Amino acid sequence: MIVYKVFYKDCYRKKIVLLGTLIERRKDLRGMSHQESGSKWAKFVFGDKVNDIKRIIVVPKEVKQTDNNGMIFSNN
Repeated sequence: MIVYKVFYKDCYRKKIVLLGTLIERRKDLRGMSHQESGSKWAKFVFGDKVNDIKRIIVVPKEVKQTDNNGMIFSNN
């Protein structure tokens, strides 16, 4: 499972704003890297909420799920 934190670089306020978190459960990224897949998905989801989609920043994090209850214990 891959968790993407999506940020927006606001040049007017000179800060980076967290837009949201996207969770991707599929393992096959269809030939793209984690960064490319998350960036494409974030621009589609959050593109209408920002002025400039080129300022969207995506930070991928791969998480392993080890318990049947859905509890996440370790990450890479």
